[in-house]
Amino acid sequence: MDLQQESVALLAELVALNTVNPPGNERPAIERLAAFLTDAGFTTEALAAQPDRPNLVATLGDDRSGPVLCLLGHVDTVLADADEWTHDPWSGEVADGYLWGRGSIDMKSQVAAEAVAAAARARDGWRPGSGALRLVFTADEETGGDVGARWLCERHPDKVRCDMLLNEGGGAVFEYGGGRHYGVCCAEKGIFRFTVTARGVAGHASLPRTGDNALLKLAPMLAALADPPESYAVTDAPAALLAGLGEDPGDPGAALTAIAAAQPSLRALVEPMLGVTLTPTMASASTKINVIPSRAQLRIDCRVPPGLGRDAARARIAEVLGEEVEVEFTEEVTGNQSPTRSPLMSAIDNWVGARDPGASAVPLILPGFSDSKWFRDAFPDCTAYGFFPMRHQTAVEAASLMHNADERIDVRDLGFAAACYFDLVGELLA
Repeated sequence: MDLQQESVALLAELVALNTVNPPGNERPAIERLAAFLTDAGFTTEALAAQPDRPNLVATLGDDRSGPVLCLLGHVDTVLADADEWTHDPWSGEVADGYLWGRGSIDMKSQVAAEAVAAAARARDGWRPGSGALRLVFTADEETGGDVGARWLCERHPDKVRCDMLLNEGGGAVFEYGGGRHYGVCCAEKGIFRFTVTARGVAGHASLPRTGDNALLKLAPMLAALADPPESYAVTDAPAALLAGLGEDPGDPGAALTAIAAAQPSLRALVEPMLGVTLTPTMASASTKINVIPSRAQLRIDCRVPPGLGRDAARARIAEVLGEEVEVEFTEEVTGNQSPTRSPLMSAIDNWVGARDPGASAVPLILPGFSDSKWFRDAFPDCTAYGFFPMRHQTAVEAASLMHNADERIDVRDLGFAAACYFDLVGELLA
C-alpha cells in the first residue's frame, strides 16, 4: 500500500472515532495509533492524567545518542452538528476526491500522515543514524492541553524532550505575486482576553428615560471595534513572510493594500499576523427583560504578537476604545516563537522546492493557539514549526473549513504530506 492509500485508510478510521472535546474520549484513537506504530517497530507508551484520555509517546532510536525529531498531533476535535453536514461528520467517507469528517483538517489528517510516514520508514528497516524519531499524539488540545501536551511537558518532560518539532499551524499553499508559497508557522500570538464594563442606572423598561441604559453604552464600542484604526506590530515571523512575498516589512499598511488588491481573501489571513487584534465575542447586561441594566459587559478576545504582552494590549485598547474604559483582563497567555532560520526550515524549503518546483516556504505566525506552546516553554532550545503541506487545497480553502461544517481534505494532500514527513525524517535523522 502506498503512502496516500494508507494515510486515507488510517484517517478514515480516526475520523470514525468520535473524539469531540469535551468530553474527548480519546482512548480508542490513541490505542489504534499505538497498535499501528508498535507493529511497525516503535516503542510505545501511553501516559494519562485521566484514564479515558491518554497520550501516546512512540519512539524509534536512542534519544541519548543525538537529536530528537518529534512529529506532534492531537486527536481530539471540536463539536459537529450532523444536520449541517453533507456527509456524516464521523463517517470518514471518501467522495468527490475528498475525505469528509470532523478532524479531517484539524488535525487527524496530520496525525495519520505522520504515523504512516514514520511506520513506513520503520517497516523498511530504517533507523536514525543518531538520535531518535519521536511521535507524540495528544488529547485535549482543543481546550488547552491540561491533560494533554501541557500535562506531558510539565509532568513527563523526559518522555517528550525534542530538539526539532513539526506540528499543526501551517503548510497549505497560497499564490501571490505570481509565485506559490507554503507557510511555515514559526510563532503563535498570545491571548490577553478582557472584559469591558459600562455602567448606568437601573430602571423599569417601560419607562426608558427614567434609567441610564448601560447596554446602549456598548454600541459606540462595538462600532469602534468594527472599524479600528490601523496599527501594526510586525515581529520576526510576519516580517519574514512579507519579505518572502516581495513586500516591505517596514511598511505593513502598504503591504496589506497590495495583498488586498491582488487577492482579497489572503488579506484576511495575513492582517491578524501584523499586530494586536481585538474581537468582541460575547455581551451581557440585564438578567430580566423588563429591567434597564445598570451594568453591561463586553467580552473581547485579544491576540498579541510574541514578544509583546499586556502593555501592548492596553495600548491597543486605548487606541480603539479610549483611555477611560473600564477593563479587566480575564486570561493572559504570552505568545511563543521559534527562529525563522534553522536547519529544519532549510530542509522544509528544499523539500518544497523539489516537490513543487518554483515554490518556496515562507515563515508565518499563527493567530491562534496550538500545542507547540507547551514544547517551546518546556524546551527553549527546541525549534518547533507548524507544517502540514497541502498542494491541492489552498490556505484560504482550508481555513474556511476548519471548525466548520463539511470539513474535508483532498486525499492527494494526505499523500503529499506523508511523503514530506517520510523524506524529512530520513534527511534530518540520517
